[in-house]
Amino acid sequence: MSDTDLIFLGHTDLSGHVRGKGLMRRDYDGGKRAVGWTPTNAFITCFGGIAPSPFGALGDVMLTADPETLVLVEEPDWPLAERFVLGNVSEIADGAPWPLCPRSQLTSVLDRLARQHGLTVKAAFEHEFHVDGVEANAGFGYRLEAHRRLGAFPDRLASVLTRAGLVVENILPEYGSGQVEVSISPRDALRAADEATALRELARGTARSLGLTVSFAPILDPAWVGNGVHIHFSLGDLSGNPVNYDPSRPDDMSERAGAFLAGILAHMPAVLAFTASAATSYLRLTPHRWSAAYNNLGKQDREAGLRICPVFQGADPHRAFHFEYRAADASASPHLALAAVLAAGMAGLDANLPAPVPTAQDVSLLPDEQLAERGLVRLPQSLSEALDAVAASPLPRAAFGDVMADGFVAHKRHEAAAAEQWDLATQCTRYAEVY
Repeated sequence: MSDTDLIFLGHTDLSGHVRGKGLMRRDYDGGKRAVGWTPTNAFITCFGGIAPSPFGALGDVMLTADPETLVLVEEPDWPLAERFVLGNVSEIADGAPWPLCPRSQLTSVLDRLARQHGLTVKAAFEHEFHVDGVEANAGFGYRLEAHRRLGAFPDRLASVLTRAGLVVENILPEYGSGQVEVSISPRDALRAADEATALRELARGTARSLGLTVSFAPILDPAWVGNGVHIHFSLGDLSGNPVNYDPSRPDDMSERAGAFLAGILAHMPAVLAFTASAATSYLRLTPHRWSAAYNNLGKQDREAGLRICPVFQGADPHRAFHFEYRAADASASPHLALAAVLAAGMAGLDANLPAPVPTAQDVSLLPDEQLAERGLVRLPQSLSEALDAVAASPLPRAAFGDVMADGFVAHKRHEAAAAEQWDLATQCTRYAEVY
C-alpha cells in the first residue's frame, strides 16, 4: 500500500450510511488527525436531500478516528481494496461528543449502564441482504444449490470479513432468491456495532469487485420476503461475566435480565424508529412475515419483537443464554439502534420492572382485551407513526438529549414525506438503490 493511498474516515449517520472524508495514508497518523465536518451533514437523508437543519450553513464540528476500527483489506487475486476507519463526531472547542453522533450516543449509554448498574453488554448483528447479478434461485431457500448459484460471492465475502478481523459464524442462502444471511460472533457492544457497519460496507465492496450489487434494504418488493437485522445481546458484570441466566427463576431469566427486557418491551414503540428507520421497514414488520409486529417476548418464536434464544445441547447455559431484538433492519445506524435498545433496557432497570411473561401463541390472533391485559401493543405501522411515538415518549430525550431526539425526528420526517410521494413499488426500488 502506498502512502498516497486514501483511508476513508467516516461515521454512521442518522440514515445508517457511512459518511466522511478520505485521508492520505501518510496523513492518517495512526488516527490522531481530526478532519472538519459540517453539522448540517447530519441532515442528509438516505435519498440525498437535506432535511431542514437548525444549523444551516453555520458551524463546524470534527471527525476523529478510532484506530481500533481500522479496516485494511486488499485482495491480490481480484480487484478489491477496502481502506476505511470509523470514528466519532466531536465539538471542536473541547472535543466533547457531538449530540448527533450515533457512535458517541452508544458510548454514552454504555458508560451509564456500567456506572449506574454495573453492567456491560456483548452483542452481535445478524444481517440479511439480497445479491443482484447472481443466478436466480427462487424457491431454493437454504438449499446447497442456492449456495452454488451465489457463485464466488460467499467464499470471497468470508475471506474479506476474516481479513478485516470479523469472526464469521455462518454465511447461508436465505429463503428469498439471491438472499444471503451472515452471522458474526459476539463482541463488546461498541465493537459489535462497528463490525456491523464494517460488514455492510465489506459486503458492498466484495459484490462490486465481482460485478454484482447487494442491497440491505428492508424489503425489495411488497410481495417479497424482507431483510432484517437481528440484534443479539447479553448482559455481563463489569468483569464481563454473564448475568442473564438464573435457573431458579421463571423462564431462567435473572432478575436484572428480566427488568432489562421489560424496559425494552415497554418502550419498543418509541425505540422502533431508531431500529427500523425506513418507510419500507413497516411493510416487513407485519404479522406472518417472520418479523416482529408486537412488543412481545417469545421463546423460540421468530415473530416475537424480543426473543429468548435457545441454548443448544452441550453449551454452558450461563454463557450461551441470551436474547434477540428482532424489529430492526439495515436502514438504521447500528450504533444508534443498539443505543436505543440498551437505553430502553436501562429504563427497565431504573424502574425495577418485573420480568415479562413470554407469549406462546400467535399474538396477532388475540383479541384486543387480551392484548391489553398482557401489556401487548401492535407496533407502529408506518415510519410516520413510529416518529410520533418517538416525539411522544420521554425515553429518547432522557437517553440522547433534545438535540438528537429533535434532530432524528426532523431528519426522518423529511425522509418519510419524500417516500410518501411514491407508490409502494417505487419506494421499494428507491430504498433498494440507496441501501
